[in-house]
Amino acid sequence: MTEGAWDDDSGYDDDAVRRARRATWVGWTAISGTVAALGCAAVVVAGVCLAVVVGCMYVVVSMNR
Repeated sequence: MTEGAWDDDSGYDDDAVRRARRATWVGWTAISGTVAALGCAAVVVAGVCLAVVVGCMYVVVSMNR
């Protein structure tokens, strides 16, 4: 047995790095998916608000005729 062979964990390091990269990728994927979903929801809410404003303007204009 060579000196220092008892603490040779090079295989573990490779596995740990691989798992860390995978966890980072999964984390960024989850973050980007959440941001995309919230962005879509914001666009839908803005569209509904715009439709309500236009509808209210139409009602106000038609009442004054």
